[in-house]
Amino acid sequence: MAVHQSTHRSSGFHLPSFRSTRAVSAPETAVSVEAGTLTARAYVFASARVLMGFVFLWAFLDKTFGFGYATASGKGWVDGGSPTEGFLGHVAVGPMESTFHAWAGAAWTDWLFMLGLLGIGLALTAGVALRLAALAGTVMMALMWVAEWPPAKHLSDGSASMSTNPFADYHVVYAVVLIALAAVSAGDALGLGRWWARLPIVRDHAWLR
Repeated sequence: MAVHQSTHRSSGFHLPSFRSTRAVSAPETAVSVEAGTLTARAYVFASARVLMGFVFLWAFLDKTFGFGYATASGKGWVDGGSPTEGFLGHVAVGPMESTFHAWAGAAWTDWLFMLGLLGIGLALTAGVALRLAALAGTVMMALMWVAEWPPAKHLSDGSASMSTNPFADYHVVYAVVLIALAAVSAGDALGLGRWWARLPIVRDHAWLR
């Protein structure tokens, strides 16, 4: 009896409990992996945001200064050229063909188009006002989609339209990406999104987020 009792007496030495260690480390590992995944996801969306911003900014800069890519040198906006006359003036298909011809080269069309490119590009690059950028960008992409009218197999003159897809062309893809970037607050990483969200006017008006 005495021997049996002495075996349960504390000796001051304890072996480590591996069971309790495993029970604690598993949730901690899961949290760590989840946090790492969320961080990676945030940076992937942020990278897509910056690249998309450069798409709009480059279009603005090339049309303004005529770098010789889409806009020939010497025919930029600063040289007196029209950013919309070439594109809208050559629309040859779709339900808004005559409307786009009437808009082509108009001062208000040029200014609205160029300010849209600049505003969307800056917002995406900086990571601020992504909801406004998504709205403006979606409207712009929708109008450009209608101007090219991918569903048509033939142009107004009967020639082949050379449309590669009757619906999901790059305008639709761009619009969906813009909406996704705004939905996930992609400006919080590699951008000024968190600072922007703390501004009083943005806190009071969620649509500015």
